[in-house]
Amino acid sequence: MSPHCPAPRTCPVAEESLRIPVDATTAAATVFAPAEPSSALVIHSATATPQRYYAAFARAAAERGIAVITYDYRGTGQSGHPRRSPELRMRDWMGTDVPAVAAWAAERFPGVPSLALGHSLGGHAIALGTAGDHLTRAAIVSSHVAATRTIPSRAERLRVRALLQGVGPVLGATLGYVPAKRLGLGEDMPRGAMREWGRWTRLPHYLFDDPFMDAATRTSLLRTPLLAVGASDDPWSTPAQMDALTEHLTGTTVERRTLTPAALGTTAVGHHGILRKGVGEAAWPALLDWLSRG
Repeated sequence: MSPHCPAPRTCPVAEESLRIPVDATTAAATVFAPAEPSSALVIHSATATPQRYYAAFARAAAERGIAVITYDYRGTGQSGHPRRSPELRMRDWMGTDVPAVAAWAAERFPGVPSLALGHSLGGHAIALGTAGDHLTRAAIVSSHVAATRTIPSRAERLRVRALLQGVGPVLGATLGYVPAKRLGLGEDMPRGAMREWGRWTRLPHYLFDDPFMDAATRTSLLRTPLLAVGASDDPWSTPAQMDALTEHLTGTTVERRTLTPAALGTTAVGHHGILRKGVGEAAWPALLDWLSRG
């Protein structure tokens, strides 16, 4: 923690909107910066989840002295309409956007520990090593082996299959992008990303069954100490599905935590609740404490 922030929530925070170079274009980003950051944290978003979703958590971290960078993947949110980059895939976000923003953050905040937090897809990127080998510590939230067949609820399994393997790809082929907002999936997204997402969810071990990703090897090479946090009532990223991901992280230490609605004083947490203000807020101090350890 910064010497000017002797207790949580005491640092004044400056917020700056900017664009970070990614490949031949840019990604819209926001920097939440205390005057003298003790570390720098990049938040890598979940699929179809805009950077503004993480703003409350980012402010809470910045008030503790941690500089935070949030951003939208190309073809989503403020980084551009998906119709303009229809063939962007999830592997492009993880393999190009994530390392570009991580490298930019390390240059913007030199001399302090580099941290990362990945939500769902963002956690996959961290596990695959694309968030950089310079990280001091990292946390993944609700990141899992997202094979549809492993979803416990039959109704949810059928709903996800219909959206990701049927309606989404069909609309993408018809419209040139996927109107995910209308489908209840978050931000509109490129058809290429939806096509790849749907294909991976059909595989028994998700992206681990895609030879191009070489996921088993890459995850075994991660050396950054990792915290893996999930919710007991997450219909997609169940504790067992999270374990199926973290068991591949054999080259580092992994601490697992499963949060319950009762522990957080709420009725439901789900896939997005841990990082949502008013739902998972009670878990934030412990999460930030873990990331801030030396």
